[in-house]
Amino acid sequence: MENTNAKNAGLTRRKFIQSSAAAAAGVSALMRSGDFAYAAGSDTLRVGVVGCGGRGTGAAVNAVEAAEGVEIYALGDLFEDRLDDSRRRLKEHLGDRLNVTDERAFAGFDNYRHVIDSDVAYVILATPPGFRPAQFRYAMDAGKHVFMEKPSQVDVAGYHALLEAGAIADEKGLSVVAGTLYRRQPSFMDAVAEIHGGLIGEITSASAYYMTGPIWLRPRLPGMSDMEWQCRNWYYFAWLSGDHIVEQFVHNLDVIHWVMGAVPESALAMGGRLVRVDPSYGHIYDHFSVEYAFPGDVRVEAKCRQFEGATGRVTNRIVGEKGVADLHPDSSIIRSRDGEVLFRRSEKGNNAYVVEHTDLIAAIRSGRPMNETRQIADSTMIAVLGRESAYTGQQLTWEDMLTADLDLAPPALAFGDLPDAPVPAPGRTRLNRSFLAANAPE
Repeated sequence: MENTNAKNAGLTRRKFIQSSAAAAAGVSALMRSGDFAYAAGSDTLRVGVVGCGGRGTGAAVNAVEAAEGVEIYALGDLFEDRLDDSRRRLKEHLGDRLNVTDERAFAGFDNYRHVIDSDVAYVILATPPGFRPAQFRYAMDAGKHVFMEKPSQVDVAGYHALLEAGAIADEKGLSVVAGTLYRRQPSFMDAVAEIHGGLIGEITSASAYYMTGPIWLRPRLPGMSDMEWQCRNWYYFAWLSGDHIVEQFVHNLDVIHWVMGAVPESALAMGGRLVRVDPSYGHIYDHFSVEYAFPGDVRVEAKCRQFEGATGRVTNRIVGEKGVADLHPDSSIIRSRDGEVLFRRSEKGNNAYVVEHTDLIAAIRSGRPMNETRQIADSTMIAVLGRESAYTGQQLTWEDMLTADLDLAPPALAFGDLPDAPVPAPGRTRLNRSFLAANAPE
């Protein structure tokens, strides 16, 4: 395949965001929501995909399944082999609804710019979340609607950048939908509505669990640079994934955020590496336990781990004065204090992965924008707050996070050597740190 995208020799995070905005500024003034929503002379909605791994490829299929008149028009990924594999699989699954020519398939660090600059209505952002804020800003400046996978950022610098870009969506009437699945599962939607309606009374406490087995590990092959290995094995590096408390547990923490209708005032956490101690697992932890303090002195216990052979639990429990709600991916049930079932709903017949795109497409076509930027940014920041409390060993407040100088992005995005990033050491790792000093003990 001919790759029309030149390699990016070196790009700092600030230049990454600033140059993205500058490059789009010349055309964004000519764009308004819907200007480029459909292919000329038809009602076809063109979609671009940035990040062609399993989730990005799956999201592309979900978008096409979500409504009639939708096609995948451009693809981009850092790695050409992954781009080619995704394109092949999408062709097998979508047939003519994949309309990606060689000229609209891009590799390299700046692939997202070419995808977004293609004549697409909206773009799916499904890269590792460390890249999300810059890519989202470029899409907003270019006047494109966005579906962004969770989580939305990995640090404080990314949080502020994301909110700035989200404000542009409001100014331009663009729609932004986030991949927080539970918010589109009927059992969760109905149960949370009952909680907000007072079925269990005032909330007194809650707990959230994401206790599962290990995930994939991609070995380092001969000849791989540090940057290539980390990007291919991205889950195990906090600047790319945010650690599993951010990348995975954000689903449950988003439910807590949703139910509570507020962000926590503080967090006190612990965590570490008990099983994944080999350097091939990067520098992230394999378990976390966090106590969040929400307004009204409501305490939420949040626990996540990835251990093989251990008891699993993925659920949320909300305790109120009059009852208890258990929100599970398969079903939700609310009981009174004496055990009477007040509400029960099984989760079946609904694919939230598809509904996310159905909602976004409906917003685009109706001209009634929806913007979930703040929602996903805050839910992700709740996870970052818990991670940083565990990493530093300190009780941290929400305000501590908002004012922290925490930027985990590498000094340049280029294939080559990277400095070592030791495993975080509670009591010594600093909250205010950059990539060059990331997780480095004092």
